[in-house]
Amino acid sequence: MTSVEGKLLFETETFIINGILFSTHNDIGRYCNEMQVADRIEFYFKEKKIKYQRELILPPSFEGERNGRNKVDFLVFGEIILEIKSKRFLSKEDYFQVQRYLHAINKKLGILVNFRDERIHPRRILNPDHSPSAISA
Repeated sequence: MTSVEGKLLFETETFIINGILFSTHNDIGRYCNEMQVADRIEFYFKEKKIKYQRELILPPSFEGERNGRNKVDFLVFGEIILEIKSKRFLSKEDYFQVQRYLHAINKKLGILVNFRDERIHPRRILNPDHSPSAISA
């Protein structure tokens, strides 16, 4: 469940992000690559003065892993991971990627969206192991 006492987690923030995602899809269509999509999303974040980080490099997940191996497309409002794809189909690996990112920086919510679809369907992904006391990025 994505709600606490009947309220959607980060409801207002998610509404704003989804509006930007739909505007982006309407503007550039479904055949742009991920970097083009990210550029347009970033344009809207700047225009609306939304706090974000693009291509946030995550700390290594285990000893011996090289730095910079994992990058979050966007961290929005300092709380929500936004992972964008531009591929034929989303897979379980895409879902697991967002879960891995949520765990790595201890965030509660991720949004996964595929811009190749005729109509986008942003998916909310929760981190069931989120710990408010743990350090996060």
